[in-house]
Amino acid sequence: MSETSLSDLVIIGAGLAGLTAATAAHRAGHAVTLISAHDRHPPDFRGEKMGEAQLAVFDRAGLGPAARAQLTASDGVSLYRFGRLAERRPDREYMGDYAALVNALGAALPPGVERITGRVAAIATGADTQLVTLADGRHFAGRLLVVATGLSDAIRRMLGIERQLLSAQNSVSLGFDLEQKPEDFAFSSMVWGHEPADRFLSYLTLFPIGGTMRGNLFTYRPITDPWVKSFRQTPTLALRRALPALEREIGPVTVRPDVAMRPIDVTVSANMARDGVVLLGDAFSTCDPITGLGMAKALNDADLLVHRHLPAWLASPGMAAAKLASFYADPQKTALDARATGDSLAGRQTVMGTTPYWQARRVAGTSWRWLRDRIFSNPPLRTPD
Repeated sequence: MSETSLSDLVIIGAGLAGLTAATAAHRAGHAVTLISAHDRHPPDFRGEKMGEAQLAVFDRAGLGPAARAQLTASDGVSLYRFGRLAERRPDREYMGDYAALVNALGAALPPGVERITGRVAAIATGADTQLVTLADGRHFAGRLLVVATGLSDAIRRMLGIERQLLSAQNSVSLGFDLEQKPEDFAFSSMVWGHEPADRFLSYLTLFPIGGTMRGNLFTYRPITDPWVKSFRQTPTLALRRALPALEREIGPVTVRPDVAMRPIDVTVSANMARDGVVLLGDAFSTCDPITGLGMAKALNDADLLVHRHLPAWLASPGMAAAKLASFYADPQKTALDARATGDSLAGRQTVMGTTPYWQARRVAGTSWRWLRDRIFSNPPLRTPD
């Protein structure tokens, strides 16, 4: 395809949403140009767990085999509350390093997709044709421009689309590996709810990625809090102090010193109605990783765009904003987006809220969970192999 030919879609951003949309659209017979700043995704501490619903999206896009080859499957999640095993769910989860997964999916991109590496310098949009100009002077045109640039603001600002901040530094995520191996624990995957020793913590989750036991810890402390610094400096000691019952219940936990950290803002795009432009995933809105809905939201956007909306859009002339509004109004999209945003804001308020409403809700929720967990007996753990 020459630089002046017209694609059906020009997609900017080759993360999970961009790659999934590009592959699915190509398999549906559409001409796709995919533009990204790098030919390989750099190391990036992002979502590391997903469920069957997200794998089903990869399957529909034709990326299922590549995703499964990269991810570690785990059956069963042990849930700990109030320092004891409360529940064991049979959920199947898939775990993996975000950058490694993106690069594996990129390697599986169909050869018919025009893959371009370069920095976007300018964008001209209209009701019929969108033109993207790179810093090296190359031009790429498409009927529809799909922005799937994740947390980066550069393309949105270029388009004049604002990002509304709903909650600054809603939480901080800490990611780390353990010295222990997956087979050292009597569970496949686990979630440990916060304890009274540190009311600012949301939860800890431990899960396998290949032969490594991985941990994600979520806190509502600000990134400037001395506790965050102390966790990065002495993570094993900090974890023991925050969750004093943890090792009594599951055995020794030793955190390797290389701790990744990411603060997250909860945002949503404003005035995004534009001729010829659609925003996907985090480019449209962000949610707190505590909700576990970030990847679900991004993949849901890609899936709905290609399989539900794109065929009708391409079958009729033009790409006016009024036509594209059907995507943002899609009930399946709006429901998941609202849930992700609502859970993000409510999760923080449940822990940090100081009004009588949130204090009462915190007491009621804690009391209910405590009573429920003591009515039902502990489910058995599997024994280590």
